[in-house]
Amino acid sequence: MINKLLGFLYRTNYVHALSLGTWFIHITTLFEWMLAIVLVVQWGIWKGNKAMSWLAVAMLPNLASAMAAITWHIFDNSEALQGLVVLQAALTMIGNSCLAVAAWNLVRIEGQKS
Repeated sequence: MINKLLGFLYRTNYVHALSLGTWFIHITTLFEWMLAIVLVVQWGIWKGNKAMSWLAVAMLPNLASAMAAITWHIFDNSEALQGLVVLQAALTMIGNSCLAVAAWNLVRIEGQKS
């Protein structure tokens, strides 16, 4: 059954430019990132630390970046969607900067508590 499904996917080009294993990694990473955001918020609520909520917000640009990358791959890395690559790069830079500020904020707040 699985072999027939995999054969069908490859014959009909539903896996596009990436291998099935790479698609699996991309999609599961996307869900892991969403789960991590939810868990960070829950941890912050449980600990009464509002800075954790800001950390979760800072994770959103990176999530959007991953979605842009996956969208581009879905459309076979089309040249017409080259703007998605630029958007993905910009969102990654913004997201990493936001995460750095959020991490610094967490360290600052924890330092004030002690």
